[in-house]
Amino acid sequence: MRDLLPPTVAVAVADPGDWAGQLHAAEAACLGDRAVESRRRDFAAGRSCARRAMAALGLPPVAVPAAADRSPVWPAGLVGTITHTRGYCAAAVARSTELRSIGMDAERHKELSPGVRRLICLPEEEDRCIRLPSGVSWPAVLFSAKETVYKIWHPLVGTWLDFHDALVVLDPDAGTFTARIAPVRIDAAPVAHPPATITGRFAVEADLVRTAATLAPR
Repeated sequence: MRDLLPPTVAVAVADPGDWAGQLHAAEAACLGDRAVESRRRDFAAGRSCARRAMAALGLPPVAVPAAADRSPVWPAGLVGTITHTRGYCAAAVARSTELRSIGMDAERHKELSPGVRRLICLPEEEDRCIRLPSGVSWPAVLFSAKETVYKIWHPLVGTWLDFHDALVVLDPDAGTFTARIAPVRIDAAPVAHPPATITGRFAVEADLVRTAATLAPR
């Protein structure tokens, strides 16, 4: 993820040992007794990465518990994001004086079924995907980009976004994307100045799609 984010963002990608990393008591309490092993491993890797990223900013390795909706609760003065998919996990953190929000996502690079594509893509997005260069599952890139957009939006606005609430345009030559939030969501936002346009970057590898975006302070 380091290649997709600006220098003001500290990034850590999971090492093999992070999946069995130790949790702080406040973090373990968020999991409870019924969390399945895969959830525990993902959670542990994400928190291990988060603490390494915080350390890179010169900050102590404090707990990063989860809210009721499972989103990370960052220490005061920080913004951050965590992503994990099968065999991959990363965290990114920045000071809130430097950035307003950070989002990133990683997904396995694979073809998506027609039903999943309809769930994720607006008709105009599907049309554009057909015209993009072959050899890439562009709907998978759109899916990841929209996950990143949501991670930018939710900490600021506090409301959900449906996949069809963001129109994403991919630029395969530049490796960038631009997301425009539906006006109805902007008008309904319970906060002032919700982000109407979010730009980010993406990378596609043999078996992994990565996307990331930041939002500068107003």
